[in-house]
Amino acid sequence: MRQTVKLPKLGDTANEVLVLEWSVAVGDAVAAGDVLMRVETDKVEADVPSPVAGTVAELSVGVEDEVPVGAAICVIES
Repeated sequence: MRQTVKLPKLGDTANEVLVLEWSVAVGDAVAAGDVLMRVETDKVEADVPSPVAGTVAELSVGVEDEVPVGAAICVIES
């Protein structure tokens, strides 16, 4: 099953984040809770955890992209 992972709300005010780096690549296995990417809000840097376990099938955004909350960031196959 393919699951599209969306950017969760990080903090109280951040509606958009800047992607600093990916911690995974296509083909990597991840467990629920593993860090997918590091992002920067207007106040802090934060890690985005995987909500599910599986294999990363697609990265939907790139480093230095500005991404709104709720946007698709990757696809994980379980």
